[in-house]
Amino acid sequence: MAAPELYSKFARVWIPDSTDVWRSAEITRDYKPGDGILHLQLEDESMFEFKLDTKSGVLPPLRNPDILVGENDLTALSYLHEPAVLHNLRVRFTDSKLIYTYCGIILVAINPYESLPIYGSDIINAYSGQNMGDMDPHIFAVSEEAYKQMARDEKNQSIIVSGESGAGKTVSAKYAMRYFATVSESSADASVEEKVLASNPIMEAMGNAKTTRNDNSSRFGKYIEIGFDRKHHIIGANMRTYLLEKSRVVFQANEERNYHIFYQLCACSHLPEFKNLKLGSADDFPYTNQGRSFSIEGVNDLKEMQATRKALSLLGITESFQMGLFQILSAILHLGNVEVKERGSSSCTISDDKGHLAVFCDLAEVSCDSMSHWLCHKKLKTATETLNKPVSRLEAVNGRDALAKHIYAKLFSWIVSQVNKALSTSSKAHSFIGVLDIYGFETFEVNSFEQFCINYANEKLQQQFNMHVFKLEQEEYMKEQIPWTLIDFYDNQPCINLIEAKLGLLDLLDEECTMPKGSDESWAQKLYNTHLKKSLHFEKPRMSNKAFIIVHFADKVEYQCDGFLEKNKDTVNEEQINVLKASKFGLLAELFQDEDSPTESSSLGSSGRPKFGRSTQSFKEHRKSVGLQFRNSLHLLMDTLNATTPHYVRCIKPNDLKAPFVMDPHRAVQQLRACGVLETIRISAAGFPSRWTYQEFFSRYRLLMKKKDYLTDRKLTCQSVLERLVQNKDKYQFGKTKIFFRAGQVAYLEKLRADKLRSACIHIQKTIRCWVARKKYLRLRQAAITLQKYTRGHQARSLCQNLRRTRAAVVFQKNARMWAARRQFLRQKTAAVLIQRLLRGYSARLRYNQLVCEHKALLIQRWVRGYLARWRYRRIKRAVLYLQCCVRRMLARRELKKLKIEARSVEHYKKLNVGMENKIMQLQRKLDEQHKENRELAEQMSVIESNSAAELEKLHIQFKTLQEVEEEARHRGDLVTSLREELEFVLNELENNKKMVTELNEKNTLLKSEKEELNRLIQEQQQMKEKEESTNQETTERLQAQLNEERFLYQNLLTEHLKLEERYTDLRTETESTDLSKSVHNRADSGYSSNQSESIHSSMNTGSEVSTLEKEEELQTAADVSLLLKLQKRVAELEKSSMELQREMDAKEEQAQLERAKELEDCRRVLGAEKDYEALKRQELESDNKKLKKDLQELRDSLSKGTGSKLTSPSGRAYNVLLEQLNSTSEELEVRKEEVLILRSQLVSQDPLKHKETGIEGDSSDSSRSPTLDLHELNEDGELWMAYESLKETNRMVVSQLQNQGKSHEKEVEALKAELQQLKAELEQQKQELSDSLELPHDAKIQASLQHEISRLTQQNMELLEQMGKQDKMIRKLKKHLKIYVKKFGEPEGVHIEQSSAENVVGESGRMVSIVRKEREFQGMLEYRREDESKLFKTLITELKPRGVAVNLVPGLPAFILFMCLRHADHSNDDQRVSNLLNSSINAIKNVLKGYAKHNSPRQNEHCLSNFDLSEYRQVLSDLTIQIYQQLIRVIENILQPMIAPAMLEQETIQGVMGVKPTGLRKRSSSFAEDTSHSLESILKQLDSFYFTMLQHGNDPEVVRQVVKQQFYIICSVTLNKLLLRKDMCSWSKGLQIRYNVCQLEEWLLDKELQGSGAREALEPLIQAAQLLQIKKKSKDDADAITTMCTSLTTLQIVKILSLYTPVNEFEERVSVSFIKSIQMLLKNREESSQLLMDAKIIFPVTFPFSPSSVALESIQIPSSLNLSFLIPV
Repeated sequence: MAAPELYSKFARVWIPDSTDVWRSAEITRDYKPGDGILHLQLEDESMFEFKLDTKSGVLPPLRNPDILVGENDLTALSYLHEPAVLHNLRVRFTDSKLIYTYCGIILVAINPYESLPIYGSDIINAYSGQNMGDMDPHIFAVSEEAYKQMARDEKNQSIIVSGESGAGKTVSAKYAMRYFATVSESSADASVEEKVLASNPIMEAMGNAKTTRNDNSSRFGKYIEIGFDRKHHIIGANMRTYLLEKSRVVFQANEERNYHIFYQLCACSHLPEFKNLKLGSADDFPYTNQGRSFSIEGVNDLKEMQATRKALSLLGITESFQMGLFQILSAILHLGNVEVKERGSSSCTISDDKGHLAVFCDLAEVSCDSMSHWLCHKKLKTATETLNKPVSRLEAVNGRDALAKHIYAKLFSWIVSQVNKALSTSSKAHSFIGVLDIYGFETFEVNSFEQFCINYANEKLQQQFNMHVFKLEQEEYMKEQIPWTLIDFYDNQPCINLIEAKLGLLDLLDEECTMPKGSDESWAQKLYNTHLKKSLHFEKPRMSNKAFIIVHFADKVEYQCDGFLEKNKDTVNEEQINVLKASKFGLLAELFQDEDSPTESSSLGSSGRPKFGRSTQSFKEHRKSVGLQFRNSLHLLMDTLNATTPHYVRCIKPNDLKAPFVMDPHRAVQQLRACGVLETIRISAAGFPSRWTYQEFFSRYRLLMKKKDYLTDRKLTCQSVLERLVQNKDKYQFGKTKIFFRAGQVAYLEKLRADKLRSACIHIQKTIRCWVARKKYLRLRQAAITLQKYTRGHQARSLCQNLRRTRAAVVFQKNARMWAARRQFLRQKTAAVLIQRLLRGYSARLRYNQLVCEHKALLIQRWVRGYLARWRYRRIKRAVLYLQCCVRRMLARRELKKLKIEARSVEHYKKLNVGMENKIMQLQRKLDEQHKENRELAEQMSVIESNSAAELEKLHIQFKTLQEVEEEARHRGDLVTSLREELEFVLNELENNKKMVTELNEKNTLLKSEKEELNRLIQEQQQMKEKEESTNQETTERLQAQLNEERFLYQNLLTEHLKLEERYTDLRTETESTDLSKSVHNRADSGYSSNQSESIHSSMNTGSEVSTLEKEEELQTAADVSLLLKLQKRVAELEKSSMELQREMDAKEEQAQLERAKELEDCRRVLGAEKDYEALKRQELESDNKKLKKDLQELRDSLSKGTGSKLTSPSGRAYNVLLEQLNSTSEELEVRKEEVLILRSQLVSQDPLKHKETGIEGDSSDSSRSPTLDLHELNEDGELWMAYESLKETNRMVVSQLQNQGKSHEKEVEALKAELQQLKAELEQQKQELSDSLELPHDAKIQASLQHEISRLTQQNMELLEQMGKQDKMIRKLKKHLKIYVKKFGEPEGVHIEQSSAENVVGESGRMVSIVRKEREFQGMLEYRREDESKLFKTLITELKPRGVAVNLVPGLPAFILFMCLRHADHSNDDQRVSNLLNSSINAIKNVLKGYAKHNSPRQNEHCLSNFDLSEYRQVLSDLTIQIYQQLIRVIENILQPMIAPAMLEQETIQGVMGVKPTGLRKRSSSFAEDTSHSLESILKQLDSFYFTMLQHGNDPEVVRQVVKQQFYIICSVTLNKLLLRKDMCSWSKGLQIRYNVCQLEEWLLDKELQGSGAREALEPLIQAAQLLQIKKKSKDDADAITTMCTSLTTLQIVKILSLYTPVNEFEERVSVSFIKSIQMLLKNREESSQLLMDAKIIFPVTFPFSPSSVALESIQIPSSLNLSFLIPV
């Protein structure tokens, strides 16, 4: 398809935009070649006309389909251009919160400016061992790729991390080194990784600073080589530094800081050890206060200083050297405070009023006068003499700053050398991985010498990158045998030649530096004359003669020439250096002792691999310029990189505001152009960027194929389809394993696929809609016919009904009218009588009311007249009192006046009141106040009198009216009295009614209160019950959780302890192997011979084993004392608690045994008494049985009669079910009886054999009854005696059989009696329940009967299951015994008869004729010799094959054999042998791992140890069992882990559902070839293998369930972790596949009856993740549903899955950012772990239940295949 044809209607393109750089638009009209305008519609639905250049024919770039947006690899995009790259990165960064993206061989890392939980140890473990394309992009994936290629190809690797300041280079390099330190532990020294990581805080403190773009910007470049040995363990490292920014020591721009170490020192100035440095705040020093930014948000300089000092100590730098380092740094700060004053025009002097120069000299331990002199002077050397010339103030200040910079550069070089010395190793590294953290391309408003060197380095790196990319593309094409055409790519060699070639910029700069009067202006003029208009990469600015422009690969950069010469020379006053060399401070003198040799790492040069002390270089080499040094070090770096396999990490700074997850398109595009990402895209787009394997192409586009296109060969199928779909053969190429497409062809195929799917969907919709419409039509037609039928019938019935109703209405009217007329008459008559009665009553009541009113009026008059008389009396009384008061007041005033006149006389005053002037004044004041109060009271009194007069007049008027009323009241007095009497009567009745009402109310309230009290009590009881239940449940859960936690912690501690033991054993074996090379007498001195060492290595069987164990414990304790003390303390606590629990358990067991023994004694006593009445009991049992059957028959008859009338009711059915159940129970009882009889007959048949043995035992006792001499005389041949003996033997056998039959019959009778009693109880219970249910209502009756049936059936089923289990166990036991007896009786018997001669028999009357010897009874013990002990353990433990044990031997046979050996050692009371057996067994089991009598039978109780108590070994054996279990889990995990991800995620278990999306370059360049793909069937087969193997080895079912739970947890955790780290796996179809796979695992659990093992719950996180992928993700209800459903997933996991969700087809939709935020808001209060991945290494705490063994020791047969013939049965 031609390119212009792609620009059709609805196609989307990118157009340039000033704001967003590129803007998306949709074509509204088809484009035709030659059109000058492209009609577009923007995303805001506005129309836009885009003008085209008809001459060039360039069209705007096409936009990729939405399904390709957000890919992990940019090369997977169909259209490869700048807007597609920018849009893909923006979608991944802002929407999906993904900071890493592949671009071919480049990892693009965008700084999120936010902490992300993607760098933990769990993430490192997840990426370890994985192919690069199998996981989402990550810095760990690049590190793993480098590590794998180093291990596979044995070739050195390099990781090149570049980017501008603030892009995150240092953090990326730090994480890469952390990854290497984690995945490759060193073999010799475990602290090497820590030292490598510890170098980071030191270098950050010395070389990083805050800038306007970054709070932790690296101001130097570094290349760290991490060395590995042949086992790929880290053995050391080496660091090279480049281009330290020395100028920052003396100058910082606004809002910037000096190096971190200075601010850390100032933050520690208050500490005692820093007092002598005389530091203060950072604001006190000009070298730290110029930027006015003294702190960094979120950074504590004091804590950072502690981390720096800790890292220095870890690298071996002592405290004295550290304080010396801080002393030099403090001296630099004080040097910056030295003030220089001008003295004249060309001289200056030091003003040290504040003593900073003295402090500097004291800290540097140099002469203050010399330093002061040479700061203001310089030495000029001529041919004949030397002159001291004073310098100006500006020159002196510049010289002071140059000295400070030089000291810091030397100190920085010393730090680098110390780091390298600490990281170095004596052994040579087999290979290394280099991490290059270097500055990216920089361009500022003012660019100087530093930016020139940085951009020069980036030009070299870009050239190397272009060549590497070109080489990889060529190798890929040649590998696939694709015709190779030369791809044109940007070659920046001319730009590099401009800088470094002969007469280049650096060469001219060095030449100008050697000129006596060289200047920046003259150097610029030389540049113009040499390169202007001669080189395409050199230009001159229009408005400047002191600047030049270089056209770099990324952009044009204008450099200002000011300062180039000075920075290139890097001159320092030599006399100042000499003063420092003469310092008494050892560290400072060491810094400058190699001043005569070339500096290894100057401020702008390389630090190489510093080794101080080399002084063989010439003085000329010391004067190398900075540019020359940097060029040489850059060439060395390029040689190193070219000799390695490079891996590229390009860091992008998304914005300048440091806002999290915000991308500025302009800044992003600028950096993408500068770091080579777009160049990679351009090179890929020039060839065949899209590459598919044939299988991937077939899986994705098979729906475009027709049936005839399907061939057996997939390659031929794909070729035929492509030739039909794409006519232009230049658009694709067929390789050996892949199909190569040009840019845009995948988008075209996706369009064809989407069109095909769309047409298929339309066809399906059409068919379904037709079917639905026809179905609806048929339904409507049928409904219409039905309606018509029913309507017509209804009309006919209505007509008939109308006729009947008309006739009935006439009859109703006749009778109704007659009834109405009669009713009207009766109603009128009743009304007349009622009116008469009411009128007469009304008139009577009126008369009565009149009489009552008259009586009441008389009563009122009487009371009113009495009230008036009393009122007049009180009024007169008040008036009299008032007159008395007035008279008395008048008399008192007169008396007072007299007293005042007397008081005014002086003589009287003096006589009476001498010295009382003050008191008089006070009294006078009081008197005046009282006068004032009196006046106020008088005024009030007058007001009251006026008011009272008015009231009095009113009262007179009222009095007259009352008199009139009184006269009227007299007439009505009689009426009032009668009314009063009537009122009293009514009041009495009212009071009585009120009393009754109050009583009723009281009763009601009392009842209510009682009801409320009862309700409250009921509620309280319910609450208390619920609370107790919840408390009990919480307590149980808490105790269970604590127990599990204790088990988990203990088992983890045990695992660590075992690891330490293994490590110690390894070290000991290495030591022993080295000792073996020594002489013989050395081995003899150590107490070990060669034989002893072999025995210790194999089984540790001799007596010296105990001493060696003690030595091992001492060495191990010395190796790691702290950890062992913790372990011992923890073990002691656990042992104490376990001993307490054991004591409690033993006490309970003893009590239970005593009770059981008592019950057995009672049973035996009863049985002994019942033996005499056996026949009577049988008759009673038979009669009881008949009676029970009769009762059963009666019950059936009564039930059938009682339910005969209710056959249709539900209860009748329940009763029938009950009858059927009773019948089945009786039948089953008969079957059980028959089985018991069969088993009894088998036992009886075996009794004669047993009796034959037991009968022989009684021979000795029967010897007294041997035939006498007379009997022999009767028959000399002995035939009669033999017949007699045989008859006796027969009688004994018959008697024993009868006894055994009697015992078995007694047992059977007891069992039948118990069964009869149980049946009787059940019948009584059923009768009672039936009688109760008959009294219940109908519904309750049904429910009760059903509930009863369910409970009865459940109980019966449980009993039957228990009986079946017991019978199965009995059958297995009997089979074993039968096999043993068959073997035993098959052997020749050892019974023989010795006949004596006749003479001896006749001569000795008391002597036996023959002796019958019995076979020796086996007591269940085995004897062995000490020299066979090692062979025993070797056979039973070390070399025993598990498969043979499981198939051919009794489960646990080696344990039984060892226990029988232990019993013999106990029987012989040999403590040394017991100790050797236990310790050697434990050690042998440990070596293999490295590469109670509660339910016993009486016979087993006899086999208990009698002389030794081995309870101390119980904990040791328990720990050993836990170790075995954990080793088993690790083996299972190692087998399952590589199978899980391919089977659960990658395999297409449901054909046709999965869709393969386009993949990028990373999927093709995986480190290793794809392993054979595992399927779900392989996992199920492996689970079957594990399950049956455990069963064959006789493992307890509970242990098997725990192992299965652990297996399913491993499957869940590994699958979920892969899902969280793989964006291509998060889709709807993948969720469907996971759910299907989980269902298969659940069916496996059902098949193995392991539902209750907890394995299903272990899969819950994976099930919820699959449901999350499939659930709808749009509305708020969907968010609520997700939060409710995903309870086993953390918030981080839910958000991660939603962010990674990727549609496979265009019909799916992505999850919006707003929806993800709503999920986060709903889950913000959830308390959970902050870890993203599940810990797949967790091993659940295991519990081992006690299960008694049914194996008798005396019945064990040792197979000859074990070669244990040296064991002697005892």
